[in-house]
Amino acid sequence: MQTDSLKSLVVEALEELKARDVVELDVAALTSVTDVMVVACGTSSRHVSALAGNVIEKAKEAGVRPLGVEGQQGGDWVLVDLGDVVAHVMMPETRQLYDLERLWSDLPVDRQQGASHGERHESHG
Repeated sequence: MQTDSLKSLVVEALEELKARDVVELDVAALTSVTDVMVVACGTSSRHVSALAGNVIEKAKEAGVRPLGVEGQQGGDWVLVDLGDVVAHVMMPETRQLYDLERLWSDLPVDRQQGASHGERHESHG
């Protein structure tokens, strides 16, 4: 499945169950681990778990098996790794604490290859 289609699937699965503050982060130039991170909030631990569960269910229906799921037992932060897209579903307090949007926007581009702030290298890996 194409990255854009997978990203849309994740966002739609989150919005279907009323996720809050859904944000898409394009991190392809920052890491080789994934291309897109989708960050969203739930209103309770149960809501966070249900949101992540819906992402997993919709992905499986589309033929995409998650590479990993972390945090389902705790409910404050569930990570669903779909390869090119990683979903982070968390409680607002947890999201504020870890501030993934700022963390990823502050990283220098392609830091694994030693690029300085002014340089930008394309990496396709």
